[in-house]
Formats: sequence, structure tokens, C-alpha cells
Amino acid sequence: MSLIKAPDNTPVWVDESRCKACDICVSVCPAGVLSMRAEASSTLGAMVDIVAIDSCIGCNDCELNCPDFAIYVADKKTDNVKFAKLTDEAKARAAAIIENNYRLPENYGK
Repeated sequence: MSLIKAPDNTPVWVDESRCKACDICVSVCPAGVLSMRAEASSTLGAMVDIVAIDSCIGCNDCELNCPDFAIYVADKKTDNVKFAKLTDEAKARAAAIIENNYRLPENYGK
């Protein structure tokens, strides 16, 4: 659990200065909240992106699996943030992201 105070109404956030773009957080997110995006300034040419913040279920899998402590999930008890329930739509988005090499397909959901 994070000891850092969550930004207002933000269930999950990333410290991009610590992220090395390993995509582990994306691979463990059951709700398809995270994806990788192209980022030329990053060592690996990518960066984690929050693509469906309203779908975060607060499971903490991303935070617990991040080897660089670069991603944080709000504390359910102290940060007064509402988390979503895991839906079939979120599961489908997560599967699509994983199938597309950890990136949200360009026209997904449009």
C-alpha cells in the first residue's frame, strides 16, 4: 500500500521519472487501465500510460509488481477515492492490450 497521498480523485498514477517502461504493470492489470505509449525520451522508447482511469478496481497489482516503485494506487481507506468494479468491458480491454503487445489498439472502442 502506498504511503504517498493520492492526487485528488485519482485512483492510480505514475511517476514517469522512475518508470523504465518494463510493462510489468500493464501485464498484471486485470481491468485494462494501463497501456504503453510511444515516448522518444524514454530509454526503451515507451512509457506507461493510464488509458481508463475510471476502470481502476484498486487491486494494487500494478503497484505491488512494479520493480521501480513508479506506480501508485490510492489507499481505499484514507484517500477517499472511488474504485470501479471489474466489468466484462474492462476484461476485454485488458485482453486487447495484452494481445497488442501491451499497447491499446489505435481504434479500440471507437
